[in-house]
Amino acid sequence: MTRKRRRLYFVIGGVALLGLAVGLTLSALKDNLVFFYSPTELYARHVHPGQLVRIGGLVAAGSYKREVNGSTIDFTVTDGKKSVPVTYSGTVPDLFREGQGVVVEGRLAANGLFDATTLLAKHDARYMPPEVVEALKKEGRWKEGQGAPAPPVPPAAAAQTPR
Repeated sequence: MTRKRRRLYFVIGGVALLGLAVGLTLSALKDNLVFFYSPTELYARHVHPGQLVRIGGLVAAGSYKREVNGSTIDFTVTDGKKSVPVTYSGTVPDLFREGQGVVVEGRLAANGLFDATTLLAKHDARYMPPEVVEALKKEGRWKEGQGAPAPPVPPAAAAQTPR
């Protein structure tokens, strides 16, 4: 075998190993490239109990309960079609409340309860994370302009009508 042929085999083998490494890495990361799943997507993907995932949606009205110990809360994340019961122990952001957007990271238990380790509440009264907006649009629950409340109309301006 000549030197040139040996070098060619070495380069071909190196490129093949590099391609295999890239393929395995992308395969392992494909589920982690998604920022979060909506409750509907979570159930459709059949996430295994104990797997670390993020879910996002709205905190269902009437679902927020604080446990006796004071640091654990229970609530439900919904996208309008499906809901996921969530329990979280830790500091609750000041902006967390019912009807607002939320993203939680944690593990789904075998009984269907989501045990959250991280809780991210929406950041401003007029802001909703783009991923939450897209998930709500997919589910048909988002209408343009719904995220920001309309500014109040002063009584004097409301009485004037253009002619």
